[in-house]
Amino acid sequence: DVQLVESGGGFVQDGGSLRMSCECSGLAFDKSAIGWVRQAPGKVREPVSCISSGDGSTWYTDSVRGRFTISRDNDKDTVYLEMNRLEPEDTANYFCNAQITIRTVTNYWGQGTQVTVAS
Repeated sequence: DVQLVESGGGFVQDGGSLRMSCECSGLAFDKSAIGWVRQAPGKVREPVSCISSGDGSTWYTDSVRGRFTISRDNDKDTVYLEMNRLEPEDTANYFCNAQITIRTVTNYWGQGTQVTVAS
């Protein structure tokens, strides 16, 4: 079975930092693009960042660019999201997503980890 397990969320003060991990199992990790999506109460899910399977190219939504850094360790089947200068607007449940394309596109999701930034 495919499993994505997020960890590292928590409670921080405005301006603080967190490092989240998404440990994957049961899938071809090195062939999967991995991303983070967040959902705040009463809001739609918002893509935050992703990293490709090939050259490791990255993408960030405008509101986090320059503050968040995504990286991957293909030896550990793990993706990291380093979050610095956190703001109360970053408060949300953060989900890890793995997308693999082999003839069709398949998406897998983790259970989510809560990030709360106090003002």
